[in-house]
Amino acid sequence: MHPIRELSLAACAVVLVMAPIAARADGPDWNAVVAVEEVDVLTTDEDGNSRETVIWFTLLDGRAYIRTSGSTNWGDNVERNPDIVLRIEEAEYPFRAAFISDEAEREQIVAAFREKYGWFDGILNFVRGSSPRIMRLDARE
Repeated sequence: MHPIRELSLAACAVVLVMAPIAARADGPDWNAVVAVEEVDVLTTDEDGNSRETVIWFTLLDGRAYIRTSGSTNWGDNVERNPDIVLRIEEAEYPFRAAFISDEAEREQIVAAFREKYGWFDGILNFVRGSSPRIMRLDARE
């Protein structure tokens, strides 16, 4: 085989091996993605299968928050295992979800969701009919 062709094949192999690594980063630049409306949360079901769910997120004081109603499979998954992956556009970020129980903090987060998503957020809260499970996204160590 010609040396240049061997070099090209080797370069392709390196790119293929490194591609998944390039898509994963420590954490997003929240200021750059604040306008993104929908993200994917990846959790693990009770049987070990992956679950991918489209959700909303919001920022408050530089911290990211997600939420779900009281009875969703992906929310139950996070209760069992708080290590999640958030996919924003094409990049994936590992996080540990921390449930928020402080009522004053929860009210601020709900207000941040309302500010970002407008009246539609209010309709969803009415339909949910229960207190949402609100989670802060912390860096996974």
